[in-house]
Amino acid sequence: MLAIIIPYYKFTFFEATLQSLAKQTCQNFKVYIGNDASPEDPSMLLEKYKGKFDFVYHRFETNLGGAALTKQWERCIALSGNEEWIMILGDDDVLGDNVVEAFYENLPEIEQEGSNVVRFATQVIDEITNSTSKVFVNPKFEKAVDFYCRRDLGLVRCSLSEHIFRKKSYLNYSFQDYPLAWHSDDYAWIQFAENKPIFAINNEKVWIRVSNESLTGSTTNLKDKRIAESMFYMDLVKHNLNLFKRGTRFQFLMKAEVSIKKYRKLSLKEWHILFLKYVQNFKFIPFFKFTRRFLKSF
Repeated sequence: MLAIIIPYYKFTFFEATLQSLAKQTCQNFKVYIGNDASPEDPSMLLEKYKGKFDFVYHRFETNLGGAALTKQWERCIALSGNEEWIMILGDDDVLGDNVVEAFYENLPEIEQEGSNVVRFATQVIDEITNSTSKVFVNPKFEKAVDFYCRRDLGLVRCSLSEHIFRKKSYLNYSFQDYPLAWHSDDYAWIQFAENKPIFAINNEKVWIRVSNESLTGSTTNLKDKRIAESMFYMDLVKHNLNLFKRGTRFQFLMKAEVSIKKYRKLSLKEWHILFLKYVQNFKFIPFFKFTRRFLKSF
């Protein structure tokens, strides 16, 4: 069975999210809503949706998402039961009417391929639910590292809500606690997939809302986003670089270096980590250029 987890904080677009759950053509799911000590009480709205879909609501007495958003995701997941599959749905995002039905229709093939992560097509919407992007689709089977190469080139987008993943994969790895949880989901798909293909369902989509109230749309948190980006790239090169094709590894080594330089100088330890990776994947010109940058920095 599928558990849909909603880490709730903002009321503004929450009813659109609930409406999309009530309209699902297949109701074989259970929703777990974890209120992160929000000042905007959704209780009266939830009363309206009692009986329209199966849900559990819990209000946490302390706010956790403000300090560690991934920890809020995790305590919301802990509300769930013995469901095998999990979706974490943003409190402002919207499911297409047939998303759950499409998941179950494709489940035999997902199981046959051994995929741990499933991804739906997406489209970005704004505050008044106007579409602000094309519909993004993906290859039916794709390794997480290949997807991230496409994303790094700006060919595709990615966020948390359009994914369904196995609970056992989450329990094995959890989420990396980056500031604002920025890139925490990106790193999760690389880990959760365990080098097995991500399965794409392209005939149904999830609408991702980008507004002034969303983390993605906000411009007041750029420093935290830069810090999170640098942590993500360093984790990528330290632990997962060997998963990428050799020709793209230097691209991500450079990304790790540049992402740190956006807000501070690299530490000697960080230079050392990158140096070892350049040596392990030795190619004269990239190594020579890296050495010059290192010497120049001192």
